[in-house]
Amino acid sequence: MEILKVEHVTKIYGSGENTVKALNDVSFTVPRGEFTAIVGESGSGKSTLLNCIGALDHPTGGKVYINNTDIFAMSEKKRTIFRRRNIGFVFQSFQLVPELNVEQNIIFPLLLDYQRPDQDAVDEILEVLGLTERRRHLPSQLSGGQQQRVAIGRALITKPMLILADEPTGNLDSRSSRDVVELLTAASRKYRQTILMITHNINLTSAADRVLHVSDGVLKDLGGTSDEKLS
Repeated sequence: MEILKVEHVTKIYGSGENTVKALNDVSFTVPRGEFTAIVGESGSGKSTLLNCIGALDHPTGGKVYINNTDIFAMSEKKRTIFRRRNIGFVFQSFQLVPELNVEQNIIFPLLLDYQRPDQDAVDEILEVLGLTERRRHLPSQLSGGQQQRVAIGRALITKPMLILADEPTGNLDSRSSRDVVELLTAASRKYRQTILMITHNINLTSAADRVLHVSDGVLKDLGGTSDEKLS
């Protein structure tokens, strides 16, 4: 089953001589439970693509469907609610709330949506991420790798249809980077999460089911899908 369908998406900035085509007729699909990596150099358009998929930016043309829902056919208010309930984000800069501890940061999206956290689910995520002993720690008391684990937990807690990870290892050392990618892989396997991760580091894509490459706004599928995982 397709969770994500991107159809002929373009994104153009500026006009006239200053026109920049950041995305050029991009189309692809992602089935449920797949861990897909998107690679490309800085300025290739991969971040623009992720922002359009996550409804953080509006494409100039084309359509984005998440679970057969055309996300740009909604009003802005409905799109915001849909994004909050169906898309989890993991950013390079962590974006944790400094005044909240680990557990509070993880459950924060649920509270924003007026939902009561399932304590068993929270405990399980803390265990999977190796954060049980640090659940009462503030972000300032954590390493960069631990903060990114909290960000992953925050993305997982709402059980979203799609997790978008934007250079999630960009601020981490090589060891922490590998740990974060391993955790994303584990989340994909354990919770059958559909994950789309962008990175400029091709060495971090070995665990992905499929690798897409973006260059000058054009997307190419490099393959690698694991049929065994999706069966």
